[in-house]
Amino acid sequence: MPTPPRSPRPRTTPRRPPRPARGGPRPPARRRARWAMRAVTTLSVVVLASAGIGHAVLTGLDSEIDRVDPFRDMKNRPEAGHGMNILLVGTDGRDRISKEERRKYRLGGAPCHCTDTMMIVHISEDRDRASVVSLPRDSYAMTPPHTDRVSGKEHQGHPLKLNAAYAEGGPQLTVRTVEKMTRVKIDHYLELDFTSFMKTVDVVGGVEICTDQRLKDTHTGLDLAPGRHTLDGGEALQYVRARYVDAAADLGRMKRQQRFMAALVERATSSGILLNPMKFRDVTRAVLGSVRADKGFGTDELLDLGRAMRNFSPSSSEFTTVPIGKMGHRVAGVGSTLKWDPEKSEHIFDALRRDKPLSLPRTKDGGAQRVPVDPAQIRVQVENGTATAGLGRRVDAALAATGFATTRAPANARDRDVKRTVVAYDPRWDRSAKSLAAALPGSELRAVKGQGATLKVIAGADFEKVRKVRAADLGQDEFGVVRGDEVGCT
Repeated sequence: MPTPPRSPRPRTTPRRPPRPARGGPRPPARRRARWAMRAVTTLSVVVLASAGIGHAVLTGLDSEIDRVDPFRDMKNRPEAGHGMNILLVGTDGRDRISKEERRKYRLGGAPCHCTDTMMIVHISEDRDRASVVSLPRDSYAMTPPHTDRVSGKEHQGHPLKLNAAYAEGGPQLTVRTVEKMTRVKIDHYLELDFTSFMKTVDVVGGVEICTDQRLKDTHTGLDLAPGRHTLDGGEALQYVRARYVDAAADLGRMKRQQRFMAALVERATSSGILLNPMKFRDVTRAVLGSVRADKGFGTDELLDLGRAMRNFSPSSSEFTTVPIGKMGHRVAGVGSTLKWDPEKSEHIFDALRRDKPLSLPRTKDGGAQRVPVDPAQIRVQVENGTATAGLGRRVDAALAATGFATTRAPANARDRDVKRTVVAYDPRWDRSAKSLAAALPGSELRAVKGQGATLKVIAGADFEKVRKVRAADLGQDEFGVVRGDEVGCT
């Protein structure tokens, strides 16, 4: 039988979500969304979901936000849809970072004053889903008519890389260019820099990420062994900035940013921050004091979003990158760009406009739950923990039919009065254990040091059935869409 892959262990550290529009229905929300610079913004928003934080408290925080007017004099904008669209922009600003930190985290060099990261975050009208679409910085873009804020030159529209729109025309040209390319109306604008990001991660106590391979990037100084790691603000910045870890370059970086977003929201929602007024205030001060937002993003919006996202979880969020049709699309005077796939991109943006999920309905797997480890790689010994004859054989057969590598030799447990089914596992194989437990609803995970690679299922009186599961494959969705609970540490 194949030996299950070991769960990473090495060392061990979070981000912030978007906000809902005013006046819409507010049914209880149940999910949560995944970035780098944007992680900060998203976190600030999620953090505002504190239970009972008053309007007066937020009014003081609201005044600390640096304001910008990206919608000034804008005409012929896309028609507004349902839900709310936030353009999250992460710039390479580093003015408030100390010289020591710049050296330590390889932040030297002059910033280009362009957008290091950009994404559209859509909050559904029912506040039950967050859809996050990353826009590659090197995307081929055609600007609308504008005046270059540096040279003063009038342009009737010209090609450039998407991240250069900020340098030429600031937030306003950035929003106009994104709306022109996507035909999605942007409701709010949030901008963060390196300082915002680092502060947010540190104030929540670090964010845990996991990797099954070494991540080494000489440009940022990132060097992580396979395993779990808790990253502080500076280390997290290295992680989300790294572009030279593999051949995927910027596209690979965006996937890592999505993983980080999921982990950051997980940290913020599971650490008590949302329920502790003091922690809440500390985090929001750290974040809101170093972001820029449009004038319409204020106290009421923060409270509205907070209430809506109080019960948000990773499974309620979905992430994707604009589908690319052509890599290395060369443009005179611009260089190599990424050209979007027109048909697939339209599917993504049409879903945002119509307030629909990004991913296509899944029918092939019959509703199978995705798990981090392929069941075929998980060796399982089944034991009958009850007096019911044949229960062990039934559980073994059901797990095998679902794809688990069972021993096909079930046995009786020493204790024959087990009420709740147990999944016993060596801590080194905890990801495999969680995958197995997902197939046994209501089962108890029990760590047993030294047990080895074979996991043990002790069937209890509560056993009813085995749930169908399959390995999560981040590339299986036709449009590259993954959910938040598929990209975080598991």
